[in-house]
Amino acid sequence: MLSVRLGSSAADIEAAQRLRWDVFYRERGATPLEDAPLDRDPYDPVCDHLLVEDSASGTPKVIGTYRLLRQSVAASREGFYSAGEYDLTPLSRSSGEQLELGRSCVAAEYRDAGTIQLLWRGIASYLRQHQISTMFGCASFHGIDPEAHADTLSYLWHNHLAPPPFRARALEERYIDMARLPLGSYDPRQVMRKLPPLIKAYLRVGAQVGDGAVIDHQFNTVDIFIVMPVAEISNRYFGRFGAAA
Repeated sequence: MLSVRLGSSAADIEAAQRLRWDVFYRERGATPLEDAPLDRDPYDPVCDHLLVEDSASGTPKVIGTYRLLRQSVAASREGFYSAGEYDLTPLSRSSGEQLELGRSCVAAEYRDAGTIQLLWRGIASYLRQHQISTMFGCASFHGIDPEAHADTLSYLWHNHLAPPPFRARALEERYIDMARLPLGSYDPRQVMRKLPPLIKAYLRVGAQVGDGAVIDHQFNTVDIFIVMPVAEISNRYFGRFGAAA
């Protein structure tokens, strides 16, 4: 039986860190910075951690997670994690509480609609509870060669570029041009099939992308910036998951 909740203890955070290590390091080839089988950094203690658990065995096991960082918390602590890759100045001018989504992962054997449904149900409840106006964060393509993702990056640039008030730009020293192919030189239908499931899910709720990609050598990824004004997310979409935004 699967359920979703916010972590409430150090043990909960460690369970999320262990799952993240399994997915990011063991499965996807990220470079560990320490010997412990945990993915952890200074942001973990100040974030909320959304957990999906499987209790079928009688002992709850964390099988999905999201890391959530509100603007009001980030402003008084370490700032936003995404600021290490993107200039977030445009978003700082928008009103309302903002939420950074990060470290999303699901155990391989649970990557199905049911788990994703619970994660989005938890996010929708969190948006309502904290009156979030904007969600944002980084999403990733596996591997560090932008040319391997030339068609998908170009498609996102041509079709889903955020308007200037929400268009975070990759830091100059890390900036990778997303418009790698001219419009019309790729098949949008094939591109949609190639997009990572998480990015595809974001697009379905009206997400847009920032200006420029970033190579993350530690995590073996090409990152893009995703932004989602909550007012533009369809309540009907969240209604499918049993929670209105």
